[in-house]
Amino acid sequence: MKILKAISKTEVFEQELEKLIEIFKDVEESKQKLVQGLLQETAYLKSELFVMHQVLDEVGMIKVHPTDKTKQKTLPIANEYRRTANIYALNIKTLNGILGKDTMEGEDPFDKWLQEKMSKDE
Repeated sequence: MKILKAISKTEVFEQELEKLIEIFKDVEESKQKLVQGLLQETAYLKSELFVMHQVLDEVGMIKVHPTDKTKQKTLPIANEYRRTANIYALNIKTLNGILGKDTMEGEDPFDKWLQEKMSKDE
């Protein structure tokens, strides 16, 4: 995917942080405080991935021997990209879990039914 407008690492960070803050805006305040650092760290990882992706677009993930195609060498940036992408994905999964727990805390129909059933039995 080609980016039409040149964008900087700082812009990627700010856009990602803004997006994550927007997603968590309706979450209770204590959880917002809890995840504040993780939101910033996740946005930072996204900006690092952006920079590494630009390099990988130019050089690729592996270096192939010019005369013996069976010989390849993984470039260090490819390993770092994979590692950083995995940490980013783990952060997103963690944030999604926190977000999911917050939305599930509301009373659902089953909870209502269970409470009514328990109060009738008393």
